[in-house]
Amino acid sequence: MNRPRPEPSSHPISRRTVLRGSLIAAAAAGLPAVSPPVRAVAAGGGRSVAVFGGGVSGLTAAHELSERGYQVTVYEPVALGGKARSMSVPGTGAGGRLDLPGEHGFRFFPGCYQHIPETMSRIPFPGNARGVADNLVRVQAATVAFRDLPPVVTPVEVGGLAEITPETLRTTLAAAVGLIPRLPPQELALFTQKMLRWFTSSTERRFGEWEYRSWAQVMEADGKSDAYREYLVNALTRITVAAKPYRSSARTIGTIGEALVLAGTGLVPQYGGGVDRILNRPTNEAWIDPWVAHLRGLGVRFELGAKAIGLELDNGRITSARVSGGADGRVDADWYICAMPVERAVPLLSDDILDADPRLAGMRDLEVDWMVGIQYYLTRPTDLPEGHIAALGTPWALTALRQAAMWVGDFASRYGDGSVVECLSVDVSDWDTPGIVFGKSAKDCTKDEVAQEVWAQLSAWLNNSTGWLREDDIHSWFLDPGVHWTGGAATNDTPLLVNTIGSWDNRPEAATAIPNLFFAGDHVRTHIDLATMEGANESGRAAANALLDAAGDPGSRAPIYPLYAPPVFEPLKALDADRYRAGLPHLLDA
Repeated sequence: MNRPRPEPSSHPISRRTVLRGSLIAAAAAGLPAVSPPVRAVAAGGGRSVAVFGGGVSGLTAAHELSERGYQVTVYEPVALGGKARSMSVPGTGAGGRLDLPGEHGFRFFPGCYQHIPETMSRIPFPGNARGVADNLVRVQAATVAFRDLPPVVTPVEVGGLAEITPETLRTTLAAAVGLIPRLPPQELALFTQKMLRWFTSSTERRFGEWEYRSWAQVMEADGKSDAYREYLVNALTRITVAAKPYRSSARTIGTIGEALVLAGTGLVPQYGGGVDRILNRPTNEAWIDPWVAHLRGLGVRFELGAKAIGLELDNGRITSARVSGGADGRVDADWYICAMPVERAVPLLSDDILDADPRLAGMRDLEVDWMVGIQYYLTRPTDLPEGHIAALGTPWALTALRQAAMWVGDFASRYGDGSVVECLSVDVSDWDTPGIVFGKSAKDCTKDEVAQEVWAQLSAWLNNSTGWLREDDIHSWFLDPGVHWTGGAATNDTPLLVNTIGSWDNRPEAATAIPNLFFAGDHVRTHIDLATMEGANESGRAAANALLDAAGDPGSRAPIYPLYAPPVFEPLKALDADRYRAGLPHLLDA
């Protein structure tokens, strides 16, 4: 039986606390005590911080530390905001208008996000009482589409519950997924039972059992109906977290599923924003640009075009970093935060770094996958309802958002050449399954074929009895430039971490055994436990807090919020903890 892993703490334990505990334990065992290393304070007062990576995690760490008086420099090789940013489509603006807005993929902010909105509320925005947070607008409905059936428009918030109990949870889940066609009633009952089992599983069982099984295993997908496997097991997983249900940790899927369900009930006051929110402008206009401007005002420096390529270790501490481009080749600081995507952070793990902290070697075994967006610019508004679109069962696991309709101002007068009135943003979550037009996976298609295939799949799912999408309305399209083709082969510069079975063991904490080196990014252990803006923000806070702990800084710590857990389930979780420790199955499996 695998040992359960503890959930990440909302109050990170400092290295000093760990060392103190080690000394006490050594004394109790009659062993010689090992003195903690002496932390040298640099000549500059120990306040200079180098942050490598200007995505959400790096900007968050810079924000928290600069507010506390640290001198922070952010080194970013590509663009500030990382995968969360929006970008201009070059050469598309005319007549004094801005270029058309493109992006890596559309942004949405579930009501279970707590860290991101709190950070946004501290970023000033003209005319907004709560800063950038007031640029979040609530989405009331979603369109769910199935092939060969008319699409269904449904509220995204179940609301109206008097309280959360096992029975209300069961009936709510049954109602939410009951619209799935051709789903046998006994399999609907099985799905709700499995979700109720998750809600009442103890922390020990979640980390000791769910973590080491796939979502498909836990949901008993094999032998079930096509509808059960295609929609409940596969599609809901792919469109929510771009995860493969036969390889993804069931604990990760259960965690985000619980958070979304609870946010949708409207009974969790600290969420406060419903289950679904989006920005009322392109991401950079609404959030990233004001954030960067605010950080500059706090004294943060930005070195753009600079990429960390190595860390120098001497006497147990990082003494400098090597960078390429944008800087003078060497960075000297008191503290170093690696806020880079995992695939870019791993090359920094030299043998001497791993000798100093062998736990970091697990990062080499973490996996990434593709989830990339494409935008279609249309000359006529679609008749699609406002809100998110889930095309369940599409080979490429497509989700979409009709953006311009929910943005402030007149799109045609602000962007493009004046003829574009609509922006339909689509996320492609499955790049490995053959499509319906060319019979090839997205990775095997050309850029033009990707655009044609995505439109064809959306049309096949959304145009049943509606005629919402009209190919003649397409003015142009824009695919995330992180995907490019060399010699006919597609590569992706911006993949996404996927939480495979047992991957929690390989993910680092923000603090390391090297006292002035810290990690941030959505691969770092967090409560949300998913490659999201929320996870990146939480990890940036954790890195800042770990640095403050290592510095012995008496100031305040960045708040870190655990996910809400309904008190009504606590007695059942306590019972399950006893059963798990006794080697017994969950009560619902008994």
